[in-house]
Amino acid sequence: MMPKINSTGEVKIRHEIQPGDIGYIIYLHGILYSKEYNFDLSFETMVAGTFHEYMDSFNSQKDRLWIAELDGEIVGTVAIKGRSDAVAQLRWYLVHPKARGKGVGRALINLTLDFCKQCDYKSIYLHTVKQLEAAAHIYKSVGFKKTIEKETKVWNQTVVENVYELDLEVC
Repeated sequence: MMPKINSTGEVKIRHEIQPGDIGYIIYLHGILYSKEYNFDLSFETMVAGTFHEYMDSFNSQKDRLWIAELDGEIVGTVAIKGRSDAVAQLRWYLVHPKARGKGVGRALINLTLDFCKQCDYKSIYLHTVKQLEAAAHIYKSVGFKKTIEKETKVWNQTVVENVYELDLEVC
């Protein structure tokens, strides 16, 4: 069941990548992280570079990008990148402010877990920053454990970088 946003709109989640999707997702990351966390242009550049790497080696059997839409507008995203036969990386988890608190983020994470289990991945890891507390709450609620925490200077500020890992053989 897809989460309801309001009485007139329902979020649809798809995984077919369409022209314009990648550019718009990069744009959303740049705009939202600048506005909400004061990240500079180097953050958007990093996101663009990681998307290039993702698409350049995309394998539909091991990789997947989910896009949540409301009235044809992208309001959420998350991806899985197979790093080996046993390990996957979760990337680009984002929910637009207009869709937050409505179950979109949890639905996206649940789709990644189901996909990873279908692919027989043994574990999933992700990189994030401490400021993204709502996302961290969802990660922890499905079993991710923080394995690394380190302070670093990046994107025009000092951030605390966190790495989370999930052992799929346990959950």
